[in-house]
Amino acid sequence: MSAAVESSNGVGDQLRSARHSRRLTLAEVAEAAGITKGFLSKLERDQATASVACLMRLCDTLQISIGELFEVPQGSVVRRDEYPPINLGGIDMTEFLLTPSGERRLQAILSRIEPGGGSGPELYSIPAEVEFVYVLSGRLAVHLNDEETVLGPGDAMTFPQAPHAFRSIAPSEATEVLWVFTPALSLDHPIY
Repeated sequence: MSAAVESSNGVGDQLRSARHSRRLTLAEVAEAAGITKGFLSKLERDQATASVACLMRLCDTLQISIGELFEVPQGSVVRRDEYPPINLGGIDMTEFLLTPSGERRLQAILSRIEPGGGSGPELYSIPAEVEFVYVLSGRLAVHLNDEETVLGPGDAMTFPQAPHAFRSIAPSEATEVLWVFTPALSLDHPIY
């Protein structure tokens, strides 16, 4: 995803709505999340995209879960051409929810990460007991526990909740990755 989000799957409306419902100003939220007021304003207008770590700090500040930033139709079948797009932050990434939004036991997300794109430079963690990543194509570098592990097509990695970051290190093509979280990212609890 580029610096300017042009699609309708941005998180700006949800961020602005959460901020307004808590009667917080742009300045108050920006300061608490460690970003500038101008950047937050651009995020709320879907004119910028944030790193995963930044998005999680915003969710923590607004006392919302990451799941509340996207809405997708419920159902038990998600067809290949109908994957609901979501935006969990990151740089040069496009993501799709593969499991029904009401599913709470696990959650699967398909990420398409352009070369050099990823979660951003900051380590982050999500409230999942276990994360599973499977590389469909390209190459993915995962930074976890002061180590970097490089995964190629067909490689998988499983790890417990821990600060981590990732990026595509494929030289020219996008890296496609399947993420599975258990339990699913909750709509009822904040990230931290």
